[in-house]
Amino acid sequence: QVQLVESGGGLVQAGGSLRLSCAASGRTFSSYAMGWFRQAPWKEREFVAGIKWTGDNTGYSDSVRGRCTISRANDKNTVYLQMNSLKPEDTAVYYCAAARYGIWGRRPDNYDYWGQGTQVTVSS
Repeated sequence: QVQLVESGGGLVQAGGSLRLSCAASGRTFSSYAMGWFRQAPWKEREFVAGIKWTGDNTGYSDSVRGRCTISRANDKNTVYLQMNSLKPEDTAVYYCAAARYGIWGRRPDNYDYWGQGTQVTVSS
């Protein structure tokens, strides 16, 4: 069982930056792939970024590639999402997710555990 707690969301102006963190409980964090998803009002949850358990393989959605960086610190049981050049369309609740089999995927059903989410609001 893995419990995930996101932090770092908030209100930022367009063009600004935020770093989201996701703290995980459990001794097996280092073996899990991790992902970030987001969900805006009236929209489906969408993939943002993913990272393999080793940290040496990552993937991004087209909408954030070049503006966001996912990373992990296995010694701290934490995964991060650095977001730069934020746009109003990035406004959403951001969720952290963990996948037991170590390989990230782009679909929500690729993941086994989810956090409660953190709100990101980008003003124009």
